[in-house]
Amino acid sequence: MASTRRNHYDVTNRVNVSHPGRVCAAIVELLQKFSPQADASAITRAIERYTALYAGTLPGYHGCDTWYHDVQHSLDCALAMTRLLDGHERSVKQTDRLGPDRVTLGIIIAIFHDAGYVRSDHDQASNGAAYTLTHVRRSGEFIADFLPEVGMGQYADLARHVVHFTGYEIALDKIDVQHPKDRLLGFMLGTADILAQTSDRCYLEKCRDFLFREFTYCGMAGTSEPGEKPRQYPTSDDLLSGTPDFNRHLWKDRLDGYFQGVHRYMNAHFGGSNPYVEQIEKHLSLAAKLGKKRAFHKLNKRPQPVDAKALREMMGLSGGHARQATRNQAGGRTLRRTLSPA
Repeated sequence: MASTRRNHYDVTNRVNVSHPGRVCAAIVELLQKFSPQADASAITRAIERYTALYAGTLPGYHGCDTWYHDVQHSLDCALAMTRLLDGHERSVKQTDRLGPDRVTLGIIIAIFHDAGYVRSDHDQASNGAAYTLTHVRRSGEFIADFLPEVGMGQYADLARHVVHFTGYEIALDKIDVQHPKDRLLGFMLGTADILAQTSDRCYLEKCRDFLFREFTYCGMAGTSEPGEKPRQYPTSDDLLSGTPDFNRHLWKDRLDGYFQGVHRYMNAHFGGSNPYVEQIEKHLSLAAKLGKKRAFHKLNKRPQPVDAKALREMMGLSGGHARQATRNQAGGRTLRRTLSPA
């Protein structure tokens, strides 16, 4: 294993979280250990569909064109969710376990939790970032449409609600999820989302270079027009300066608050300390240090977003909108070959 963590790798520096095949292999391997009755084939098919959606080969969609909420983030989230589920299922008594159906559902929702950023042929926006404030609902609809294909159509409505634990479109206490185990699944999903993005090796650089750019599309960042309400983040330095406080509130209000500290299941998964938390603490310490000196220009990592074009090249898929790749069973077999972790 490389001694220095690589930009496209998870916190353990073992899994390339920009490569759908390698993430799929890591998830399925872990799933078979802690929940062997869970439907691994449904996970594989979800990642196949995810690959086509984000690569722009799925009929009716343009592919990923956002920079922060890219291929890597969603796959990183799915891996983190699987690890949380492993920690939970191995830590609690049999009657308190979520069970194979909820485990499978939770991972599928994690895979597609940001699918709403991907533009359809009917969308008018020039970039998926324009849907920042509505992407969670859009993601829920995509997941609900997919679930019947893997025999989980009975959970479509639940998935529409659970995915909202990753966003801000609905207040957490207003999300319509009644069963305590379903709500716990939501807590874990929201936690995995936060842990994955804020532990990314290039988190601070991605906030500066990518997230700020996305926020300009939805009116949250950049220079406001005359007579327009001032934007929340006029400059990328403003965004980075607020990052430590934003994260502190995130931990107080969500991770250790409403989500009831379910991040502790990472400790159970790893059999000790939580490398996600350790990496996050390093990021926030550095952000606070640079913020005092207004020296964010010293951030020197060079992340590369994994968009539709990059994913197609990585997976050996044809360019443009070669959407016939998923129109039929033969196309499905083609995608399964590209999902090889080799």
